[in-house]
Amino acid sequence: MNDHRSLPTSVSSSRAPARGATRAAEPSSVDDARLADLAKALGHPARVRILRHLLAADACMCGAIQDVIPLAPSTVSQHLKVLKLAGLIVGEIDGPRVCYSPARAALAELTALLHHLEPDAADA
Repeated sequence: MNDHRSLPTSVSSSRAPARGATRAAEPSSVDDARLADLAKALGHPARVRILRHLLAADACMCGAIQDVIPLAPSTVSQHLKVLKLAGLIVGEIDGPRVCYSPARAALAELTALLHHLEPDAADA
């Protein structure tokens, strides 16, 4: 299994930029790995629903998420773990419970990385 999270942040593409292009406009392999990690974290419909619910509620206790997502509590917890490891949500311990909320900076990063998939995105 390839774990792209272990790549150093200084890794860049070994390809030379196209004539007239600058290296700054070309996404790095680290950007590609980060986009792949985020996409993988969103690669299950239950995780998409959890994130959508958290965005609508802004914050939510784990039990309330389990009420909305028709899955076993252990399955919901596993999906929350995947989202948290990817940095898409944050969990704050509140006594015996955990309150989850969306990590808006990571969602902005995801939006930017998706925008750079388009060839002309750097020119926009």
